[in-house]
Amino acid sequence: MTVEIRGNKLCIEIDLEKPTLSASRKTLVVASTRGNAVTAVEVDGKPVTIGLNAYIKR
Repeated sequence: MTVEIRGNKLCIEIDLEKPTLSASRKTLVVASTRGNAVTAVEVDGKPVTIGLNAYIKR
């Protein structure tokens, strides 16, 4: 995952994965940070933490 600030936008780029069942088995996860990930990007001198899940319907 790459994260950067462009102007006033937080831009996140993450690789797509082969769809896999979510823990609830209701959706198929296509991209995830697998929990919270601290980034090198800072706002007000503090690192930004991202928790991201992208999914499709089963």
